[in-house]
Amino acid sequence: MRAGCRVDKPNAVIKQASALVHHATRLQRRRWRALVWLYGAPDKARQQAQLLWEEQTWQAPLWVGAEHETPVAPCLPASKARTRLGAEHQLIVLDASGSQGLDPDALGALAGTVSAGGLLVIITPSNWGEQPDPDYARFADYPWRWDSLSAHYLKRLAFQLMGESTIVRWEVDSSLTLPRLSIRDSRAAPFDDADCLTADQARAVNALVKLKRRRPLVITADRGRGKSAALGIACARLLQKSVTQLVVTAPRLSSVESLFARVVALCLEGQRLSSARFELPSGSSLCFLAPDALNEQVDQARLGGSGSYLLVDEAAAIPAAMSAHWLAAFPRIAFATTVHGYEGSGRGFALRFREVLNRAAPQWRELQLDAPVRWSVGDPLEATIQALLLLNAPLPEAHASTHCQTASMVLTQAQLAKQRELLAKLFGLLVQSHYRTTPSDLRQLLDGPGTAIRTIIAAKEPQAVLVTREEGGFNAALADQVARGERRPQGHLLAQSLAAHSGSREALTSRWRRVARIATHPERRREGLGRRLLEEDIANAHQQGIALYGATFGAEASLLRFWLALGFAPVRLGITREAATGEYAIMVARALTCEGQAVLASLRDTFAASLITLLAFELATLPAPIVALLLPSLPRLPLSAAELQAVDDVAYAHRDPALARAALQALAKEASHWSLEQEAHIAHQQLVAWAFQNQPLAKAHGESVRLIRRATQQIIEQRTLFPSSPEG
Repeated sequence: MRAGCRVDKPNAVIKQASALVHHATRLQRRRWRALVWLYGAPDKARQQAQLLWEEQTWQAPLWVGAEHETPVAPCLPASKARTRLGAEHQLIVLDASGSQGLDPDALGALAGTVSAGGLLVIITPSNWGEQPDPDYARFADYPWRWDSLSAHYLKRLAFQLMGESTIVRWEVDSSLTLPRLSIRDSRAAPFDDADCLTADQARAVNALVKLKRRRPLVITADRGRGKSAALGIACARLLQKSVTQLVVTAPRLSSVESLFARVVALCLEGQRLSSARFELPSGSSLCFLAPDALNEQVDQARLGGSGSYLLVDEAAAIPAAMSAHWLAAFPRIAFATTVHGYEGSGRGFALRFREVLNRAAPQWRELQLDAPVRWSVGDPLEATIQALLLLNAPLPEAHASTHCQTASMVLTQAQLAKQRELLAKLFGLLVQSHYRTTPSDLRQLLDGPGTAIRTIIAAKEPQAVLVTREEGGFNAALADQVARGERRPQGHLLAQSLAAHSGSREALTSRWRRVARIATHPERRREGLGRRLLEEDIANAHQQGIALYGATFGAEASLLRFWLALGFAPVRLGITREAATGEYAIMVARALTCEGQAVLASLRDTFAASLITLLAFELATLPAPIVALLLPSLPRLPLSAAELQAVDDVAYAHRDPALARAALQALAKEASHWSLEQEAHIAHQQLVAWAFQNQPLAKAHGESVRLIRRATQQIIEQRTLFPSSPEG
C-alpha cells in the first residue's frame, strides 16, 4: 500500500491489516518500530486490532487492557506493565478506549519492549481528549470525581498524534494512513567484542572492566542503549578475573534483572543462588543490595574499603548525598543512569552530582551511550513516544534578570496546556530537579484537581517553577474517621498523614496548600528564586483564607535548612527510610491564619513530645545534621545549676559522660539555638549523635569518651555561660 493510500471496500479491514503486516516487514528491514493509532468505536476498534493480531504469527504478542474487554490472550492489565520490562514483543495492543483508560506510565514502559520490526497499537475512542478517561480515577483526590476533571493531557496527546507524520493512523470503518519511511543510515562504528551489540556498549564494558581507583565512571544513556547489559557483561568479566565480590545497587531489584541475566549467560560455571545473588565455584560473587541496605552496611564498615567494587544502576533515582557517601567508601565505583525514560531523568543527576564528583574525585570519567541496541538510529516509535510523554523535555535557557522581571506569575492548567513550548520547558525544569519524574506527572500537572502552577520567566524562558495542591477542608465526621484509621479518602497526602499519625482531626478540617514540586534552573540556584516563588504564593494563600502551608520531602540537611529559614516548622518525621532514596520523609508547615496557628501549635507539641524517644529507637540512624536542625523544635529550657555542673565535670574533669547524658542532652538542645563556628558546629553534631542516638564516636570506648569530652569543650567554650577550663 502506498503512503497515504485509503481503503474503503467491504473487505477493507482485512486488506488494511495485511498492509500493516507488510509495513512491519519494511520496518524490520530498517530495524525500526512504529506506533499505530487505531481510533473509533471501541468494540469495532478491538475487532480490527484482533484481525491484525491474527494476520500473522507475531513474536510474543501482548494485549494490554481489561480482561473482560479483550478478545485475545494473553492479556495484561496496564497496572502490571512494569512486569514486562526486559521482555520483547513484536506486537503490543494497548487498549485505552475501555474501562482502564490510558496509563501514561504503562505506555512509557511498554514502548521500550517493542522489538525491531514491531508495532505498538494504541486504541482510543474517536473523541479522545474531549473528556477524561477512567485512569484519571487514580489521581481524582477526594471529593472530586474522575469524570469531572479536565482532560488537557489527553487532548494534547490526540492533537500531537493527529499531526505526527511518522505514525500509522487507522480509523475504524474508514481509512489506513501509512507514513513514508525515510532511508535508514546504516553506518555503524566498527567494534570487536562478541558479547556486545554496539561499539558504544563495547566501550562501556571496557571502561568498567578497567575501573581505576578513585576514578569513578559515569555512564549516561537514553533507554534501550544496552546500559544495564553492559554492566552485566563487565560484571561477568570481573568475576572471571578473580574479583572476589561485586556489589550492585539500584532503586529496585527489577532494574538490574538484565544485568544478572547477562552474568548468568556468560558465566556458565556459576549459579544464581537467589534473585539478588550470583556466585562462582571459586566463591567470587555478585550481590544486589537496595540503597538503604547498602547504606547501612557501609555505615557499619561491613562493605567498602580497599579493593571493593560498586556499580550503581539507575543512579538518577538515588539522592546525590547517598551516592556521595558510597563514593567515599568504594575506591572503584561506577554510576549508570537513564537520561530520558519513564523511570526518571538522569539529567538532573548529572547536573547535581557533577559538583560532588569534581570535589571528591576530580579525575572522574564520563561516557555516553548513543547507539540503540534493540532498534536502529532514527526509530520512529522512540521519537514519537519521547514527544508524546515529554521524555526529552528541554531544559530552558538560563537568563539573568532584574528584580522587577523576576516577579512570579500564576498559570492556569488551561493556559499551560495551550502553550506547548512553555509546557515542555516547565516540565524540563521539573524533570531536572527531581530524582524521579514519570509520564503520569505531566498528566497530574495538566489535570490534577486543586493543582496550581506559579513560575518566574525571564526572556520568555522559565527560570523557576512551583506546583502546589489544595488539601484538607474535610467535615468533622470524616476527619474523625480518618484519624481513627477507619477511612482513607484519596489524596490529601500531608493533611491525611498528620491526621492518621498524629491524631489531629483539625489537620484535616483546616485548609492547606501543599508544595508538590519546586524547581529552579541549575544555573540560577542560590539567587533566591525559590524563596521568591514561595513567599509570593504564601501571600496569595493567606489572601484566600488558607490556614496552613506545608511541604513534605526527603530529610536532607541543606533542604531542611532552606525550609526552616522560611519560617516552617517540622510536624512529622517518618520512622523508616524510603528504600529507593535511603532518606526519612519529613513534613513541615507554616500557619497563615489564627486557625492555622492553633493547629500548628498542636502538631508541634505532638512532634516534640515524641522526638526524643524516636531518636533513641526508630530514628537511631537519622543523620546527626538532621537531628541538630530538629532540636530547636523542642521546648527551650535554661540549663539548671546541676546540669551546668555536670556538663563542666564531663568537659574538664573525669565524670563518665553516660552518667551525665541528661545534662549533655540539655546542652545539645540549648546549643542548637546558638550560632556556632565550624569546629563547634561539627562537635555539636557529634554530641547530638551520642547523646540522643547512642552512637559512639569511636570503636574503642576510651577514645569515644575522649572525643565526647572534647566535643563538649568545643561547644561550651563558644559561650560565656560556662566557667573556663581549670588551669593545669
